[in-house]
Amino acid sequence: MNALSDVAILMPAFNGQAEVERTLASFRETSPVRVLIVDDGSTPPISAPVIDGMHIEILRMPKNGGIERALEAGVEALAARGVRYAARIDTGDLATPGRLAKQRAYMEAHPRVAVLGMWTHVVSTDGAPLFDLTPPAEPAAIRRAVLARTCFTHPSLMLRVDAVIEAGNYRAQYRAAEDLDLILRLLKRHDGANLPEFGLFYELNEGGISATKRRTQVFSTLRLQLRHARATNPLDWLGIAKSIAHLVLPYRVLRGLKARLMKTTASA
Repeated sequence: MNALSDVAILMPAFNGQAEVERTLASFRETSPVRVLIVDDGSTPPISAPVIDGMHIEILRMPKNGGIERALEAGVEALAARGVRYAARIDTGDLATPGRLAKQRAYMEAHPRVAVLGMWTHVVSTDGAPLFDLTPPAEPAAIRRAVLARTCFTHPSLMLRVDAVIEAGNYRAQYRAAEDLDLILRLLKRHDGANLPEFGLFYELNEGGISATKRRTQVFSTLRLQLRHARATNPLDWLGIAKSIAHLVLPYRVLRGLKARLMKTTASA
């Protein structure tokens, strides 16, 4: 029996055939793995690589519509195929060995959890380590802090497909913050958690940072924070203040402040 028969990797892709192949080749599982690549209007179209232990299917979008629409279509396709768990990853990122089996086992043992992340190594485009993301693991801690800090690394998530459909799926209402939008809706009826071990190498491409996209993401996040803020939770208001600072201060200033803060924390 295939222990991962009800799991599928969900990966949107826009161009970057080599990155698609490198990312999928990073998975090391003891059972065969299903993959759904959502080709978001690539030119030339993405082709399915041949990788031992993987059954790869491509869903082609008629034109490039952005990651939000690609993920929405991908989840709908997985639901139609009877897949229970969708494991997210993005092109360029790498999985650690056994990630899918570990996440599935946790979700089977914790049926209230609809969204499960893992800790993340953040690396440069040449693979050099930059820093680690170790968000809270327990559902209660995540609920308290979800509007104040990044509690999940989106490409590390495993999602219950039926819960995502019930919550309204991914949507384009909050551009560049589609993950936070979905997570907040999932947490209304379900729990979220993180496995406190590393499951992902996340590639940070500083050269690809767009000021327009960054402002869109921060503005979408601020809208979500204002909509979901709890008057009695000071962390929610801290998150709102941080988003306002991101809108007001130049990116280079914020990077400098973050670097000094991380250095101070590391030496404490």
